[in-house]
Amino acid sequence: MAKTVEIQQLAVAAASSDGERKFFSDVTTMLQEGRNKANISVNFAMVETYWNIGRRIVEQEQHGKERANYGDQLLVNLSRYLSDAFGKGFSYANLKNFRQLYLTWPNNEIRYTLCSELSWSHIRLIMRLDSKEARDYYMKESRSQNWSVRALERNIRSEYFERLLSSQEAVFPASTNAPAADFIKDPYVLEFLGLPENVARNEIRIENAIVEHLQEFLLEMGRGFSFVGRQFRVSAETSHFYIDLVFYNYLLKCFVVIDLKTQKLTHQDIGQMDMYVRMFDDLKRGEGDNPTIGIILCADKDETVVKYSVLSESSQIFASRYKLVLPTEEELAAELERNARYLREARRDKNQ
Repeated sequence: MAKTVEIQQLAVAAASSDGERKFFSDVTTMLQEGRNKANISVNFAMVETYWNIGRRIVEQEQHGKERANYGDQLLVNLSRYLSDAFGKGFSYANLKNFRQLYLTWPNNEIRYTLCSELSWSHIRLIMRLDSKEARDYYMKESRSQNWSVRALERNIRSEYFERLLSSQEAVFPASTNAPAADFIKDPYVLEFLGLPENVARNEIRIENAIVEHLQEFLLEMGRGFSFVGRQFRVSAETSHFYIDLVFYNYLLKCFVVIDLKTQKLTHQDIGQMDMYVRMFDDLKRGEGDNPTIGIILCADKDETVVKYSVLSESSQIFASRYKLVLPTEEELAAELERNARYLREARRDKNQ
């Protein structure tokens, strides 16, 4: 994108009239679109070739399966042969990737999926996931949200999909069609802020870091978010109130207000957010907007407070924890199990 803008600026500088500027710009756009299409075609052709190589490797391995360690030695020998014939790109590890590509999509579904619009680097990350549901999700989101390879890797490591799925089950047990179901996560992982855990109680510093790393924060929040403001003032007849962060989600068609809490969630926090949401709906919500959503980002929360407050039934107010460092896989698994356990207990109590 930056290169395209630079070329267009050169075209404007070289043109001697408005007509020439438009002419130069049109030709530049045509060339850029053509190159993009060519890159997509080459990428798809290479991925399909890798799939065919993987299929052929599996067939050969099965043919020689009676020989001990045949597959490993086969790949070693093939790597040497291809490296001599074609140069770099055919290491033992890469040949294992080709084999995994075929084993992941053995019926060549890859030809009819969004893989045709993703790079080989994206596909290598996605095909290592055990769950087909997770693979389908990351393929779709990588394409629709134009995730870079780095962003995809970060989201897989932070179990973005699993956190979203866990939150849907815990927060929306009665209706998976709730408008916010695809957007609320618990916990939110904010390791990109670069803050040490010992500043976890410094609300202003966390807020400043979020604004400084707004692009990464929007990625963690999910699809459709745009930043409106910080310390956003909402004024009633007699008082002024300041909301930490305000966003608008063009997919949900509503404002999303966020209140940062560096302590464990309290019923006062919930009451405050309830007031913010009601005020925003009354004073800021525009014609055609859906009801405002409020998210309390807190260091921790007491499930008893959640259970016996308006959070248990509200479709507008949610409480999620935040993490300033990227948890280990074990820690994330424990967080998700905590959500699942709360869900089971809530359903059990409801049925009693």
